[in-house]
Amino acid sequence: MKLISCLLFLLFFASGCMTKSEYRSRAPNQAKDSILVKEIVFESEGVKLAGSIYAPKDAQAAVVLVHGSDPVPRMTKLAELLAKNGLLVLTYDKRGVGESGGVYVGPQVGTNNISVDNLTLLAKDASAAINVIHQHDKDLPIGLVGASQAGWIIPIAALKNPLVEFMVLFSSPTITTLEQLRFQFYTNNREDFWENHTDEDAREHTENDPDKYQFKATDPKVSLSALMVPGLWLFGEKDIQIPVKMCMEQLNVLKAQGKPFEYVLFPSLGHNTNKTEPLDIAIHWIKQKALSH
Repeated sequence: MKLISCLLFLLFFASGCMTKSEYRSRAPNQAKDSILVKEIVFESEGVKLAGSIYAPKDAQAAVVLVHGSDPVPRMTKLAELLAKNGLLVLTYDKRGVGESGGVYVGPQVGTNNISVDNLTLLAKDASAAINVIHQHDKDLPIGLVGASQAGWIIPIAALKNPLVEFMVLFSSPTITTLEQLRFQFYTNNREDFWENHTDEDAREHTENDPDKYQFKATDPKVSLSALMVPGLWLFGEKDIQIPVKMCMEQLNVLKAQGKPFEYVLFPSLGHNTNKTEPLDIAIHWIKQKALSH
C-alpha cells in the first residue's frame, strides 16, 4: 500500500529466536572527551546494521537508541550527550539508511512504515542491538530510549527481550497506529490547533473518525499490559502529532493495574521534547533505576 507523504508523522528521532549478532570493530577506537567511541556491525534478521558504541568511564547504565519514522542514521549528538552523563550508549543507522543494510520503509518512499510487519521488524533490530550492548558490559542494566514512532517499537522489543530493564519514550503514542492517523489528519499539522480545539474534540475525532487507510493496527497497550518493565514517558502538551491527554489517561489505567509507568508533561512543548529539561529528567530517572538494579 502506498501512502501519501504526510501519512506517517514522527519527526524525531524478537519473535522467538533472533539471528546471531555479529559484533566487531570496523575502525580504530576513537576518544571524545574521555568517551571511547567504537564502530560496530551487528546482524538482525539477515541484515547487517552499522552503528557506534559510546562508552564513558564508569558507566551507570546502558541504553539503545530507537529511531522514529524518518530515514535516520545513528544519533551521534544524543549518544554523546548521554555518554557524557554516564550512560553506555549504542546507536545505529536505521535499516536501509547510512551504512546499514536492508530496506527503509516509510513515507519518503511511499510505503507504510507503521504496518505490523515493519514495526515488528524494527523491534527485532532494537532487540538485536540490546544483545550487542549486553555483550559489551554484562553488568549494567539496559534500557531502550526513543521518540515518536519508537512508542510502538519499544514495547514490542521490551516484551520479546528479557534483557530490557527500563524504557524512556519521548512524545510517544500509547494509542493505536490507526488512532494516531485519525488525530494527525484532524490536526492537519496546524500550529494553532490547540488554540481552537479542546481535548474533547480531539478524543471524539481520534476515537470515531473514519479511517482513510485500511491496515491492521498496532496497539502498544497490548505489549505494555504484559510488561513489568519501568517506563517513563515525556510529553509536550502542545503536541499535534499525538493526543497527549488521551495517552496520559491510558497510562493512568495501566498504572492503576500496577504497571511501573510514569510520565511528565511539559506545557510549553510540542512534539519535539528533545530539550534540555526533558533530557535531564530522563537521565536522572535512568540513573535512579540503575541504583536500584
